[in-house]
Parts: sequence; C-alpha cells; structure tokens
Amino acid sequence: MQLSCSGHDTILDHHVLGSCRVTEIYYRHRVINIIPLVEPSTQCPFQKLISANLATDVYKQPQSSREVMTMVRCSRDFTPVDQYRIVGPASCVSNNASQFWYMAVSYAYISDLPRDCMAVSKGIPVPFTYDNHGPNYDYTFKANTVLNSGETTFTWHFNNITDVCQQCEHKGRHCGFSSQSNQAFCLHRGTHVIPIAVSSVAAFVVLSLMVATAIYLSLKSRYNEEINMKVEMFLKAYGTSKPTRYTFTEVKKIGRRFKDKLGQDGFGSVYKGELPNGVPVAVKMLEGSTGEGEEFINEVATIGLIHHANIVRLLGFCSEGMRRALIYEFMPNESLEKYIFAHVSNVSRQLLTPNKMLDIALGIARGMEYLHQGCNQRILHFDIKPHNILLDYNFNPKISDFGLAKLCARDQSIVTLTAARGTMGYIAPELYSRNFGGVSYKSDVYSFGMLVLEMVSGRRNSDPSVENQDEVYLPEWIYQKVISGHDWELTLEMTAEDKEKMRQLSIVGLWCIQWNPKNRPSMTKVVNMLTGRLQNLQIPPKPFVSSDNRPMPQNRTNT
Repeated sequence: MQLSCSGHDTILDHHVLGSCRVTEIYYRHRVINIIPLVEPSTQCPFQKLISANLATDVYKQPQSSREVMTMVRCSRDFTPVDQYRIVGPASCVSNNASQFWYMAVSYAYISDLPRDCMAVSKGIPVPFTYDNHGPNYDYTFKANTVLNSGETTFTWHFNNITDVCQQCEHKGRHCGFSSQSNQAFCLHRGTHVIPIAVSSVAAFVVLSLMVATAIYLSLKSRYNEEINMKVEMFLKAYGTSKPTRYTFTEVKKIGRRFKDKLGQDGFGSVYKGELPNGVPVAVKMLEGSTGEGEEFINEVATIGLIHHANIVRLLGFCSEGMRRALIYEFMPNESLEKYIFAHVSNVSRQLLTPNKMLDIALGIARGMEYLHQGCNQRILHFDIKPHNILLDYNFNPKISDFGLAKLCARDQSIVTLTAARGTMGYIAPELYSRNFGGVSYKSDVYSFGMLVLEMVSGRRNSDPSVENQDEVYLPEWIYQKVISGHDWELTLEMTAEDKEKMRQLSIVGLWCIQWNPKNRPSMTKVVNMLTGRLQNLQIPPKPFVSSDNRPMPQNRTNT
C-alpha cells in the first residue's frame, strides 16, 4: 500500500478501483475508507462498486452483517417507509424508465420493499467512522455517501506483518518494518527508528549549513583582507612619522601575556605591560573591531603624532592580520570616572577638592583646545566623558580613546556624519537632529560641559537606575543652585574660595551645554573662563527645555 498526495487530497492506487481519494484511515482497526476517482464524463463512482470484485489477498471487505448492505434494483421509484434501513434511489445509475437502485440494511427487511424489487448485490461494505470502541453505525448517512459518491471501505492484512504487529502492540512494544527484508519486527519502547524522510531532511539541513558556513567564511575572509589592505595602505602613507610598530610576539611580551587586566572599553581590553627599557605601559587589544578598522586608524592618525601634556601618548602599535594592538603611556590613577562617582568605585571623593576639580577641568580644556586649534588638522573627539579622561601620577588629566575621532580642516565649520556617535548623556543635541544646528567642534564642547557638571555634583546626568528621570535631570538641578545662590554641600567644610570655584565650574559647564551650538563657547574661551575671575562670568540662559517636555534621546553608545 502506497499513498501519494495530490493538492490537499491523499491518493491510494487500488489495483481494481484505480486511483481513489482517501477519506479516513483507522490504524488501530486496520480500516481505510476511500472514494474512487472517475472520469468527468462518467461521474458515477458508485457504478464501480457494483461491477467489480474488490476483495484481494491484501484488501479484505467486512464480513459482519452489521457492516454491509444489500443493493436492490426496482422497476419504479418509491419512498421507503423505513428510511433508516432503506436508502435511495442512487441518481447516477437510476433512470426514469425501469431501473431504480436502493440500498437495504439486510434481507430481514426485504418485505418492506415493493414486490418488483430484487436484490442484485450482497455485501456492499459501509464506510463507517470508528472510535476506540469500534464503528459508529449511522446507516442513513453512510448509505447515502455510498450511493452518491461511491465511498467504500476495506481492511488490510499482510500475513506476517499484521500478525507480528498485533503481537508487538499487545505486548506494549512498537512495530517496525524493514524494507530490505520486507519483514516486520518488534522494538522496545524508547527505541528510535529514524525514517528515511527524516534522515534526508537532516542531511539536507546539515549540507545547507555547511554550504552557508563556507560562504560566510569566504566572505568574512575577503572582508578581512580588504580591511587589512586598508590599514596597511594607511600605515604606508604615514611612513616613518608614526609611533613604533611592534610584532604581535613583541606585544605579547610587552603585555606580559595579557595577565594583568586594567579594564575594558567599547573597542577592547586594556592590560598593564612594560617596554623592554622598563617603562610601564598600557596595552589595548582591539577585540571585535567594527567600522572596517576605523578605530585603529583613528587612534594612530590622531594621537600618533600628538605630543601634549593633556593628551595620552601613543607609544606604539601592532597590526598583524586581524590582530591589532595600541600601546599607551601608563596612567597609574586610572580614569576620572573612578573619582567622580565615588559611591560606585568606593574611592573617597575627598580627593576631588574644588581646587583639584578646577585644575582637572582646565587641563582637559587645554587638551581639547589643542585638538581643535593646535594641530595641522582639527581633531573632533566625539567621546569626551569621565571614563576617557585618564589621570597620571600627579592627577594631571589626559584625554584618551580616539576611536570615534574625526579629522577635518581647521577652517571647516560643519562636518558630515552618517550616524550619531558617542555615549548617551554626553552626545550633543545636533548629533541626534540637525534642527539644533550643524555638527562641529562645538559638539565636543557640549560633552565637556556635561563632564564638568558631573564632576561638580558627583552625579550622573543620566542614571538608568532612577525611575523618574525628570526629577534628577542634572543640568536643571545645577542651574537652580546657580540662580538661587545656594551653597554646594560636597564636603563638611568648604571655604568661601572653594564655593566660588564650584560656582565658577558650574557656570562654565552650563555655558558649554547650551542647546544651540552657536551659544556655546570655543575651548579657547572656556580656558579663559576657567582662568579668569568669577565676577567676570555672566549667568547663562537656561541650557535646556523644562523637564516636562525635555526629549529623551535613544541610547546610542559608541556608534
């Protein structure tokens, strides 16, 4: 027995009836109900049932008198008295002249028929539906399906297979079949036999994964080669005017096999190391690099040629295939973030006195002024934040992490970016929407202003752990203190001079975060404001809209 599909129908090829549509299969009872398919010109499948012997060695017809009916032919049409036991006539084989075909339950009711009727075919199987208890004897409905559509039923029997399977199921086991030996066999429950179809699908899936993996590896290899060529072309263009280039073997020795990890940023992990001459260094291994090697090129192209007291110095680099490393001077006091948010890092905030805060802000401002005005090309950092400000032995600040930096001409007022870049909370409004103005060096000024306000307050301007952000919006909180003239209560004792410095830092920070870039000072102006007298500083306008309608930009970190 072999089933096939045709559209939404299941087809059985019967050796006598030909192609038949399967309507029901009851495996437990080994019963199958089918409807013969006929040519459109004939349209009488019932006629096949009365003109052929359907029983074979495999297909057995029901023997019980309750499961078969008798075909009756009459010379005239009539309405049966008992329509439960007599059904008809069959429209496709009856005619208006002399033959009308009916089905009766058994000979016991032949007396209910007119005298001109006679039985012409016995044992017509009725295709009942089955449940766990057996067939549901609905003669009227099923007899009509036999007359109108030619539906019939049979049981199947394979000498060895049927007997073996019945014994298996009686013992609570599974029945299996070997297509090679054409024999049935028993399986213990829990034994798995993988059908050929499942095996074929699994093989196809595995093959598809292998092909997809091969294509992915090929494309990735080609992509990596293009990045390597881009990096090497850049390094050749810089010639000998760059920091020392090391091999990866040398970098592993310098980084002491990367055992002493100092931290991690958006581009890689940083390890403590030592040059052959004993100078301590920080080794950054670029991991999962994005942007086609842009972060590596940006670092080497920007700070590789810069020598400034407030910018971290790049001492060397490595580029071998996809393995890239940057070697910086070592900053023993780590980042400014560690000291601003002392409640997070468990470092006493007492180290950040008002005087030290002013020195740190001034150092950062001078470093940024050099990036914007002191180089052959203007360097826009785009990621000024406490984490990227490192502190040396004397707590002098140094700007680091130029992975998002962009070079432009010194006379270029507006730069073009394809997407916002930086860290949420420090990104200028114009990087999100050009409605606030063009992107320029003033975008770095905004980030610096936020950093200063955080340093003064010891609070983050965007704290995801606080549910109601409107109540803690840092610039508004500081602005109210400046306007009202309230004292800063950062330490138990603060002199009048300390309070003036805190107010001075606050006013400078508020000027730097003006939403309109044109209203922000340049870094040269910021240096003058930090070194000048408090009395010369004007109170800035509100650098924000009210908390009730302040837009909350999406979190886009290091993009």
